[in-house]
Amino acid sequence: MTVDDDLWSAVGDPTRRRMLDLLLSEGSGTATSLSERLPVTRQAVAKHLLVLDRVGLVHGTTAGREKQFRVDQPQLARAVAQLADVGAAWDARLQRIKRIAETVQRGKDTENETGKKQ
Repeated sequence: MTVDDDLWSAVGDPTRRRMLDLLLSEGSGTATSLSERLPVTRQAVAKHLLVLDRVGLVHGTTAGREKQFRVDQPQLARAVAQLADVGAAWDARLQRIKRIAETVQRGKDTENETGKKQ
């Protein structure tokens, strides 16, 4: 499994995730329209959009004086697939840890039972 650290870093920010949600629900948006729906300035939104654009999650097209941004669906699907892969890998690791812990605990329980009987 290959993890794209830049992609994960981009979606790791809550403001950028909210921006993606807004763009998905509205179809597109500009830095100005997104800043009206978020608790950050237009300049901050523009910087966040640059990060999302750099990793390919959004693409902007010039519309008059502003850029209209849309989510790149295939790249978003790639990010979701990576998240699912990492989640599955961690689930497997946690199951192994749980089995080890249960084995250790059973050993301690056996030692305690053996010690009590003597």
